[in-house]
Amino acid sequence: MKALSVIFTVLAVLLSDVMCAQVAYNWCCLSNCPACSAPASTAFLLAIPYAAAIAVLLALAFVFKRRSTKS
Repeated sequence: MKALSVIFTVLAVLLSDVMCAQVAYNWCCLSNCPACSAPASTAFLLAIPYAAAIAVLLALAFVFKRRSTKS
């Protein structure tokens, strides 16, 4: 169970890095596009599903860590 805890923690960290890259890329694309009707700040809306997935991964890592210490 400890290995699962480490795996889910690593996945959460990697997903946070992907989230930062995706939001930064969309921010740059929207801020440099004069024909876009949406403001560049809408790029931050992409962080919401990533944040939810990161929270789920961290919760699973916590559960697996707790189960590994009980056994």
